[in-house]
Amino acid sequence: MTCTLRPVTKPITYSDAGVDIDAATRATDKIKELAKRTFNHRTLSEIGSFGGMFDGAFPQLKQPVLVASADGVGTKLKIAFLAGIHNTVGRDLVNHCVNDILVQGARPLFFLDYIATGKLMPDVVASIVEGVANGCRENGCVLLGGETAEMPDFYSAGEYDIAGFIVGIADREKIIDGKGITPGDVLLALPSVGLHTNGYSLARKLFFEVAGYTADTRLDELGTTVGEALLQEHASYLRPLDGLLDSGMIKGLAHITGGGLTDNIPRILPAGCAVEIDKDSWPVLPIYKLMQQIGNVSAAEMYRTFNMGVGMVVVCTREDQKNIASHLSSKGVESLEIGRVVQGERDVKLL
Repeated sequence: MTCTLRPVTKPITYSDAGVDIDAATRATDKIKELAKRTFNHRTLSEIGSFGGMFDGAFPQLKQPVLVASADGVGTKLKIAFLAGIHNTVGRDLVNHCVNDILVQGARPLFFLDYIATGKLMPDVVASIVEGVANGCRENGCVLLGGETAEMPDFYSAGEYDIAGFIVGIADREKIIDGKGITPGDVLLALPSVGLHTNGYSLARKLFFEVAGYTADTRLDELGTTVGEALLQEHASYLRPLDGLLDSGMIKGLAHITGGGLTDNIPRILPAGCAVEIDKDSWPVLPIYKLMQQIGNVSAAEMYRTFNMGVGMVVVCTREDQKNIASHLSSKGVESLEIGRVVQGERDVKLL
């Protein structure tokens, strides 16, 4: 069988294939202004360069160690789509990534983002990056660069995905790695502001499928709409913990993300150590109680899926507990003792 090409009378452009280069240019122009607000004296390049450049000389550190991480916002984005609010998820992303390197005692240097969508909407992209830039400024981090990709037919109309990449620095002799944790140490909890960026697939199923709510449904139990409750920010713990990172008082830090308390704390425990946690030692947020009621979700499932009101766990000696708690209180963050380190093999027992 012979195929014959049909003549095309009108020249076909990239725009005909669904990619609008002019829209990308407009978005980039807005992004440049947002990113510049995060620049500091170490920033050596402009947005739009093929690569971002950052001065890596740190003579004040004996042995500088770079600490890097990457993450996304997950299906929390679905709530942003429903609510039509796009200037908060970027901040969530930055704060999540900051916390991930913070657990090793690293302070953030710079951040890069990646935004992909089916049809590029300059105002929406600018709103997303506004959140990223806000998060970077609040954490003393430079938005060094990123990528915006228009991918026709790959994403549903009005939807997008965002990922972030962070690089921070720590002095090798002051890295927090959990190796010094021993039985008898205590666990302090720093409160979360809600779900942060984890467990949203289950949360969406419970609120929207099982309960039949919409993003605009106002719930007395929460004092907000469902959408507002689910878009609560992912808190950054850099500022309250910053003054403690070089003190030697913190033996370990665990960022409570996907996997909850039961799966994240073991990541920092050395051999021969386990943890006991008193479930009644901190107030569980109302949103978790409501979700458990809606879906008759087991306690084990809740504690493995959600942070249950604990965003970060600090491990320290009982002797240092008072000084750490006092420092955190001076920064406006109250900490609660929620458990202890015992002999065992890197597991968590909920009491």
